[in-house]
Amino acid sequence: MTEDPAPILSSLAADTRWLDATAQATLVADGDVTAVDLVGAAIERIEALDGPLNAVVIRWYDDARAAAADVDRRRAAGESLPAFAGVPTLLKDLWAESVGHPQTHGNVALKAAMPVAEYDTVLVARLREAGLLTLGRTNSPELGSLPVTEPISFGPTRNPWSTEHTPGGSSGGAAASVAAGMVPIANASDGGGSIRIPASCCGLIGLKTSRGRISVGPDKDESGLTVAFAVSRSMRDTAGLLDLVAGPSVGDSVIAPAPLRPFADEVGTDPGRLRIGVLSHHPLGNRLDPECATAAEDAARTLEGLGHHVEAAHPPVLEDAAFSERFMAIWATNMSLGVQRLGELLGRPLTADEVEPVNWAMSEFAKRLTATEYGAALGAINEYRRELQGWWADGWDLLLTPTLSEPPTRIGEHDATPDDPMAGMKRAAEFVSFTPPFNTSGQPAISLPTHVTPDGLPVGVQLAGAYGREDVLIRVASQMEAAGSFILPDATTIS
Repeated sequence: MTEDPAPILSSLAADTRWLDATAQATLVADGDVTAVDLVGAAIERIEALDGPLNAVVIRWYDDARAAAADVDRRRAAGESLPAFAGVPTLLKDLWAESVGHPQTHGNVALKAAMPVAEYDTVLVARLREAGLLTLGRTNSPELGSLPVTEPISFGPTRNPWSTEHTPGGSSGGAAASVAAGMVPIANASDGGGSIRIPASCCGLIGLKTSRGRISVGPDKDESGLTVAFAVSRSMRDTAGLLDLVAGPSVGDSVIAPAPLRPFADEVGTDPGRLRIGVLSHHPLGNRLDPECATAAEDAARTLEGLGHHVEAAHPPVLEDAAFSERFMAIWATNMSLGVQRLGELLGRPLTADEVEPVNWAMSEFAKRLTATEYGAALGAINEYRRELQGWWADGWDLLLTPTLSEPPTRIGEHDATPDDPMAGMKRAAEFVSFTPPFNTSGQPAISLPTHVTPDGLPVGVQLAGAYGREDVLIRVASQMEAAGSFILPDATTIS
């Protein structure tokens, strides 16, 4: 953070600031700290640190304190507690309904109305069952449409590493809150990179799971582009939480293959000698920032040093220049459906002045698509998915790429202009090149914090695995973590 002087924290708030969720849960389970005190420490950090960042936009502290008191009561009574009992967290302000709590999806009209959810999503219910205690919601771009978090409704969220730069998006508020040490883990979702992008920008771990690994019920469709999970500080948190929230729910349209054993058991497991392809240039010949190329090349050398077979190789379909057009047809349709859904939540249609220009433009474009054109886009997407997954079926284990085409961009670079509402989306296309293909293919991919630029900005690398093979990603990522490859936000990198 660039603000000076640094906020003064109590000893507990300072001592637990950089602990991961597993360590914080252990403190509660062992009776070293009460859940009420642990939640209080997180609230203290949010109030002390969030001002210049604007990561947490809705708070429900009283509910969190009450839930923490219940954890302490159950522990005192000798009841069994879930793995993350008492650990503070935050929900994204986008498609993460939590019963009794408001949600705005980054929209100005919903911010004014603050509609309260009457149900939990499957994931939110499972996060609660895992013992996590939610303190509020993190900022998101309206409808999650852009890879930066700068909604008109709440204003921009800034990166704890440098407040002049974006924390990414759409889970930018989530990533900023974890990178600043407010909470150790936070809910995030990913429809085109929205877990991996902010993980890269904020120096965190961001796993996009396989399509159908975690139910997106009751309202969303697993066959679409989006999955929901979290950003974290450690592989043990990532794997441990995945075990607790993975699995289908009633009516799911896609169900990923069940793992052979708990994902937590994959942390520290020798992955064997894997065949890993490296893509350290832009597959379409566009500009790739040298720092991002360096990050991928350095990670390749690390993986080679760990005993893997590593060579320059990638799926040829990534060079398909028509992919972005097909992807945007689906993306624009999702935005149009999102605008319609927001209107349903308000009880009336939204007007043009209540929707950000980029999303209104995409919504109107989608309305002009014919059913035949949309069907053709779906067919092309399905063909692309099969071609991309075929590379892994041909004998490759992992693909290594930069997560992004450049380091975190500056605040305001993705704004619409008066004469071009799509200016931000066009800028986004330059920023985000490597993440959308795996939303299309449904494969798991993870961003890992392995590089920092000379200017002090984090740059992540992405590992993509075969469909359903989160286990391989977790083994290799934890192998890199154990080798000291990760550069996480802590007292040495964040003031």
